Amino acid sequence: MTADRDFDIQEYMTKGVERVVADSVKVTLKNPRESAFMAKFAISSAKAGKKRKKAETLGEHIPPFLIASITSSCNLHCEGCYSRHNHATVDSEPVRQLTDDEWARIFHEADDMGVSFILLAGGEPMIRHKVLEKAAEVENIIFPVFTNGTFMSEKSFDLFDRHRNMIPVLSIEGEREVTDSRRGEGVYDKQISNMDRLSERGLIFGASVTVTTENLREVSSKSFLDLLSQRGCKLVVFVEYVPVTDESRHLAPSDEDREYLKGEIARLRSEYEEMMFVSFPGDEKSSGGCIAAGRGFFHINSHGEAEPCPFSPYSDINVRDTSLREAIRSRLFLALQDGGVLADDHQGGCVLYEKRAEVEALLAQGKRDAQSDESKMRLRA
Repeated sequence: MTADRDFDIQEYMTKGVERVVADSVKVTLKNPRESAFMAKFAISSAKAGKKRKKAETLGEHIPPFLIASITSSCNLHCEGCYSRHNHATVDSEPVRQLTDDEWARIFHEADDMGVSFILLAGGEPMIRHKVLEKAAEVENIIFPVFTNGTFMSEKSFDLFDRHRNMIPVLSIEGEREVTDSRRGEGVYDKQISNMDRLSERGLIFGASVTVTTENLREVSSKSFLDLLSQRGCKLVVFVEYVPVTDESRHLAPSDEDREYLKGEIARLRSEYEEMMFVSFPGDEKSSGGCIAAGRGFFHINSHGEAEPCPFSPYSDINVRDTSLREAIRSRLFLALQDGGVLADDHQGGCVLYEKRAEVEALLAQGKRDAQSDESKMRLRA
């Protein structure tokens, strides 16, 4: 399958943001404080959309989403973790990670450019509480915080209570047995406790579910979704498992599994009107291909390197040395967008992971081109 030449990614992503905001307002109507915040954010989101549309007319594409892995540290060793496999998460002391102030600059630049959502990940993002505080100050952007929940404390709940643009998204793989088998004993009970505490405070929160061939039926079942709904969960993000080794390939959902999940999500959206359901990368086929590498989002790792996505850890530019705006125009991103690599003709959950040899070739070519340009400039001088 190749990308539809008539497909307008800007319009697709803008409407996606509008849909998320509208759904958020709907699911928070019974919570006046949350509903008031989401209504206010809807105005900010509309303004951001206008910024992106204006930039588009000037030949500059600004994605509405950004993923920021703010730390390389994590206290868990989840089975099949892509971040540890890529050495983006390690047990050693972090080296040359972006500082709190450098992350703050990035968040403010994103706001100025019209980015509406920045997903905070890691490692375990709750480890860097000061970065979360910097993010909370940028009120025009919603920051879903994807967390294993083990560092959640009253200090965390206070932050989420004061700053409604910070939305915890708790990682859970189903019920106790399957969650603890992948993440470690006691993680399930901790997440359930976190949900109860967030619900007591009237805070909106979500759940992130890694979907594999082993838990697909369970995580889309009535018993599991009732469990989340009864505790006040308003958002469920289904993330298809990306096989990081040949031995784990059997866990990646097949095309048949994806179709099943697509049908289940349609059913869940009609049955659980108080909740939002998002599937990643479930919208790739309708979007004409992968929306990473700046088409719809891109990733900044803990050291500041701008990457196509967390599953594709390749970079030719660092936001520590340049602006966020310049990072979006990296040689690698433009080559991926123009070269057809993002087309959705692959197996597994991530086209860029499946086509990593092609990505590596483009990265190497970009470096050669950059060196050639530098040599020409020196000769002219």
